[in-house]
Amino acid sequence: MAGQHLSPREMIERLIAFDTTSRDSNLALIHFVRDYLAGHDVEATLIHDASGDKANLFATVGPMVDGGVVLSGHTDVVPVDGQDWDSDPFQLVERAGRLYGRGTSDMKSFSAIGLALVPEMLERGLSVPIHFALSYDEEVGCLGAPDLARHIQGLPRRPQAVIVGEPTEMKVVNAHKSCCAVKTKVVGLEGHSSATDKGLNSIFFACELVQFLANLAEEMKTESVNERFDPPYTTIQVGTIRGGTAGNIIPKETNFVWEYRAIPETDGEGIVARFERFAAEEVLPRMRAAYPEAEIRTEVRSLITPLVPEDGSPAETLVLALVGSNQTHAVSYGTEAGLFQQSGVPSVICGPGNVREAHRPNEFIELSQVEECTAFLRRLIDRLAAG
Repeated sequence: MAGQHLSPREMIERLIAFDTTSRDSNLALIHFVRDYLAGHDVEATLIHDASGDKANLFATVGPMVDGGVVLSGHTDVVPVDGQDWDSDPFQLVERAGRLYGRGTSDMKSFSAIGLALVPEMLERGLSVPIHFALSYDEEVGCLGAPDLARHIQGLPRRPQAVIVGEPTEMKVVNAHKSCCAVKTKVVGLEGHSSATDKGLNSIFFACELVQFLANLAEEMKTESVNERFDPPYTTIQVGTIRGGTAGNIIPKETNFVWEYRAIPETDGEGIVARFERFAAEEVLPRMRAAYPEAEIRTEVRSLITPLVPEDGSPAETLVLALVGSNQTHAVSYGTEAGLFQQSGVPSVICGPGNVREAHRPNEFIELSQVEECTAFLRRLIDRLAAG
């Protein structure tokens, strides 16, 4: 693999070929990138999770001096289970000016283009470094990014900016909502369905809690509005609900997973607090009157930090100049940018592709977006080159 030279399209094809669905290991991709970089005499640091089955990667091209730029991308993708694809999701296919494959838009193309340009970075000779930060498990709660952010904090020289290459159609995004994923378990008492008076139906009470969330979601539409976002208010939704074992058994246990995505004006933690208060004061007492051991347990499973606008920050100033724009945008999806910002490095989101294509069957990226991102990163190289 020494000294491989791959075009951006070829590198996208390589990365797409790795099935890095979040439930599985990403090490095959990480080891490929490590070895590719080693072929160009670029050393990579791997930061493993507790199991050792997944890893972040951090690498520096150029001198370790202050003012570097971090190119950040997550390596994991969402499942293709149950989706109707026209081609193998893990084999890049080109049709009508588009590249199809899982992760083309979200978000392997950005990382692939950057990696493909490593030989150009080395040939030009950078006076300020370009760092690569590849993470695991972004799609299930940004689980790898905190360790990666701590690694960046510990660098001997401080970067000036992080560019998170999530799909924005190469527009500059300086704000996104916070996102919190929550699981609630409702425990009742099973029994024969002919004797409902002797059991406690967990589904009935779970439905009350879900309806509370539905009502709260409607309230959020008018409580506070921020037109930078689409939709311009805090959202709440229930994603899955599972309960019961058979039609003739009173269901003992029901679980549902819900989330909120909060605009900056909304106290996200207050949403969970209101839900827990309703559960504890309005629902659980009635359950325990019938069955003293009834329970409602709520657990926050992940919390994605919001990206807060930092007008005029080094990251925003740099990326606006590179794209030739003076306009910033906000998005409703979560990214790792807020974590990097929280760790002290100014961060923005700017990457190829459209988020509308993410997570769907026949995910694709326009070739024009690949070309635009390639030109963008070459302008970055020009800006950081020694001469």
